[in-house]
Amino acid sequence: MQFFFPFLFGFFAAVIGIIPPGLINLTAAKISLIDGKNSALKFVFGALVVIFLQTYISVFFAQYINAHQGIVILLREIGLVIFIALSIYFLKFAKKHSDNSQTPNVIKSKRNRFLLGIFVSSINFFPIPYYVLISITLASYKLFSFELLQEFLFVFGVLLGSSMVFYIYVEFFNKMRNKADYFIDNMNKIIGTITAIVALITLINLLKLYFNGR
Repeated sequence: MQFFFPFLFGFFAAVIGIIPPGLINLTAAKISLIDGKNSALKFVFGALVVIFLQTYISVFFAQYINAHQGIVILLREIGLVIFIALSIYFLKFAKKHSDNSQTPNVIKSKRNRFLLGIFVSSINFFPIPYYVLISITLASYKLFSFELLQEFLFVFGVLLGSSMVFYIYVEFFNKMRNKADYFIDNMNKIIGTITAIVALITLINLLKLYFNGR
């Protein structure tokens, strides 16, 4: 059962990180609308190649950082601020986005969609610090260890979660725009609640560390 958790955590981390409207998923939806589903899926496969590399690099860095407990505590403190900020954003300030608001003009060209997916995903650096923080946090709570099998399952979970979200955008976002907006609006509330719970747990553990003299 312990080997199932890295996959599960990777899956949900990817869903939470990707499901809000962003550069990659909205570009995939736009390509689906303009060129069709097959072209959009080629774009997605290109993006997934980069996401795989970014996640693997993140876990590699996290393993090094995990060996230095001072850095781990600092990251927990940074993570607390980030989780609080995300909770406020998703619960209070997250707005519905137009599908035209964040999509790049390059989708109008007929260049190879797979390579375009690699390019667009490569300019998005958010996954690396995001998955470093996730894996470090999980390891600090003994929910994840830096072993080859668990690392593979975590990365596989991230890829599967990312694929599912991208497919939802490609398949449904433009066809059911009103319902998609409703879904995203409610998903913001769900994500905000989750990040608030994580922030509370992180705060409690930090207070325990401070009162116990670290």
